[in-house]
Amino acid sequence: MTEPQNLLNNPFLNKGTAFTQAERQELGLTGLVPPQVQTLDQQTEQTYAQYQTKPSDLEKRLFLMEIFNTNRVLFYKLFSQHVVEFMPIVYDPTIADTIENYSGLFIQPQGAAFLSIDQPDATIKATLRNAAAGRDIKLIVVTDAEGILGIGDWGTNGVDIAVGKLMVYTAAAGIDPSTVLPVVLDAGTNNQALLDDPLYLGNRHERVRGQRYDEFVDQFVTAAEDLFPELYLHWEDFGRSNAANILNRYQDKITTFNDDIQGTGIIVLAGILGALQISKQKFTDQVYLSFGAGTAGAGITQRIFAEMVEQGLSADEARKHFYLVDKQGLLFSDDPTLTPEQKVFARDRAEFANAAELTNLLAVVKAVQPTILVGTSTQPGSFTEATIKEMAAHTARPIIFPLSNPTKLAEAKAADLIEWTNGQALVATGIPATDVTYNGVTYQIGQANNALVYPGLGLGTLAATATRLNDTMISAAAHSLGGIVDASQPGAAVLPPVSKLAAFSQTVAEAVAQSAVDQKLNREPITDVPAAVTDLKWAPEYK
Repeated sequence: MTEPQNLLNNPFLNKGTAFTQAERQELGLTGLVPPQVQTLDQQTEQTYAQYQTKPSDLEKRLFLMEIFNTNRVLFYKLFSQHVVEFMPIVYDPTIADTIENYSGLFIQPQGAAFLSIDQPDATIKATLRNAAAGRDIKLIVVTDAEGILGIGDWGTNGVDIAVGKLMVYTAAAGIDPSTVLPVVLDAGTNNQALLDDPLYLGNRHERVRGQRYDEFVDQFVTAAEDLFPELYLHWEDFGRSNAANILNRYQDKITTFNDDIQGTGIIVLAGILGALQISKQKFTDQVYLSFGAGTAGAGITQRIFAEMVEQGLSADEARKHFYLVDKQGLLFSDDPTLTPEQKVFARDRAEFANAAELTNLLAVVKAVQPTILVGTSTQPGSFTEATIKEMAAHTARPIIFPLSNPTKLAEAKAADLIEWTNGQALVATGIPATDVTYNGVTYQIGQANNALVYPGLGLGTLAATATRLNDTMISAAAHSLGGIVDASQPGAAVLPPVSKLAAFSQTVAEAVAQSAVDQKLNREPITDVPAAVTDLKWAPEYK
């Protein structure tokens, strides 16, 4: 392949019809693109018009992926102009459709690195080097796709989740797309439909567990850290048996982050802080009930618990404010099936005269009278009218966050929650929700979307050249978002809108970077934190 053709096929360098006549002559591109020279603005206008002709969200996403694979600058310029419209197309909820159909729709690998547990150890480093193609990688999103929220185990198909996360990092926080790498760790899959599918492109065996799996992850981390010494490593959608163990194994050794455990916790904490600004209630007075105690539910609970301790309660005092409900009902400490993360918040049966009856959400709500109810259960409609009215009977401004997505798995609809509580509920949802008008008041519904926080968290950590990402930095991120709410507005949202994603990512990044510098976690000297953040940001413009 000739050099000019290589240039047109390199999405980081390709300008398509925007190559000037002088560039075409110098680079040997004369006649390889149509003669009319377009500006980037003309290209984005033309591309958006093509996008609008696509009849379904899935086809819109597939079209955008063609642009992404061809021309990164054009893709991100377009994304930056239509953030609210594109977010549910590029990421949740449409991404679930592309994951489920990834192998059948496969055209090209989208710059990802595919690591197989069945390959020799030596190929891991070679694969990462090949995928990086000489680029200076600073951010990796890695998944083994066992626990994709709402849809479960999708094996190698789950690489799209890593690709999608990195798109949001760039669109929201300006992370240079040439410095990022999506990675999938293929340890097999327990999804029988995939194993039976002749088109499935991943390893055709059940998931490998135990020591061999742990060694596979270790080999990946060692190779990635060796190749990319300034790396920020983001774990995504690992199963509940591995997610917390992996984070615990590495978080004190490298700069690393698990979005399902930590990111969701940050955004829920920010939403609660915003809600309490509206209700004027005290954080340490709240009673927290999590419906769903998997990786996300337990991770969120841990973050809210840590904040209670940060605000002055002892660990023992704080634990009394938390209740976890899973498939078996309220979690009790004598349950042998509990994970280590669940055991921390399991209750003693002796606390309840009717412990044997606490097997469903309504019974638990009656017994514990929560002021905060967070759903990560993927059980649609589980926040019933009776349950919500019972909750509202015992707290003036119930904080209710049905977070499960996609839409079909949400625990409740925002409009129902507002109606059932006579407009008193402070609501955030896991998927975008339209405004709700009730009794003459328009309620804005905050979206507890991790995209509000994880891009800025990564940008701030990278800008600070931080050697670790710790709880203090994470708390700074949550408080920076939670402080944005306009509590004076009737029906105000508990979280800032996705439409201002870029601005809030800057706010989060500066708070996180300042925290790192204050703790002396920065590798390089930094005297001006906002400047360090701004200097790192990439803009979608042709060079």
